Amino acid sequence: MEEKVVERRAHKLELRARNKGSITGVSDVLCFDEEEIRLVTELGILSVKGKELHVTRLDLEKQEVDIAGKVDSLIYDRARGESVQGKEGIIKRFFK
Repeated sequence: MEEKVVERRAHKLELRARNKGSITGVSDVLCFDEEEIRLVTELGILSVKGKELHVTRLDLEKQEVDIAGKVDSLIYDRARGESVQGKEGIIKRFFK
């Protein structure tokens, strides 16, 4: 059995005129609609908020995403290396 090695790309975010952007170092897309795109990046979860947002190109093998639309904000939700499941696990423990 041949094991596939995924090369990690450095996280880079480029935004042009607040309406077109490219992001590298993306390992997953959590959700997207016309008002928000949430991406798992090498540096944490990135929320892109705005209007008429679209994912114009997605290549998870190369860890690249291109977006278009009116970008109002870019927010990193978690610090690098923090697990989404780890945080959910802690919150669930509080409500037991």
